[in-house]
Amino acid sequence: MTEAYTLKIEPLTREAFTPFGDVIEASDAVRHFPINDGNTERYHDLANLDPGADGRIIASIFRGQPRELPFTVSMMERHPQGSQAFVPLSGRDYLVVVAPPGEPPTARDLRCFLATAAQGVNYAKGVWHHPLLALDEVSDFLVIDRSGSGDNCDEVFLAPTAVIPTI
Repeated sequence: MTEAYTLKIEPLTREAFTPFGDVIEASDAVRHFPINDGNTERYHDLANLDPGADGRIIASIFRGQPRELPFTVSMMERHPQGSQAFVPLSGRDYLVVVAPPGEPPTARDLRCFLATAAQGVNYAKGVWHHPLLALDEVSDFLVIDRSGSGDNCDEVFLAPTAVIPTI
């Protein structure tokens, strides 16, 4: 039996996540400006939402059950026809596990990020990622993704697996 690869948990930053998509957050690092007579600050165009050919953008709420750490990552998925964005609604941190688009990843290709309750992510088209990784309690996420014709979910099973250690 091959031993699982232990992932390092990194803080989620725009720079570190760029190869995989976008970080969605209100930050001085993004374009922002006042609107509504100065009563509201608009953080503008935070994600490249891509419904792909013949697709349309839809909004859903996903309710994720909490994962217990350490957690074994044995499967990854990707959406080859469009992007998929997750914005936390429950005020809780969560984990994001990703790998670059292209060939199916191995455990050593994975990166694990700790996202704060104030950060969303947008997985670019074709980026490998683990399904929702809520922590501590049941958590809701606004999910903006693609609806349309064709298969838009590929899965791969990892051997060896990867382990997310306790935080």
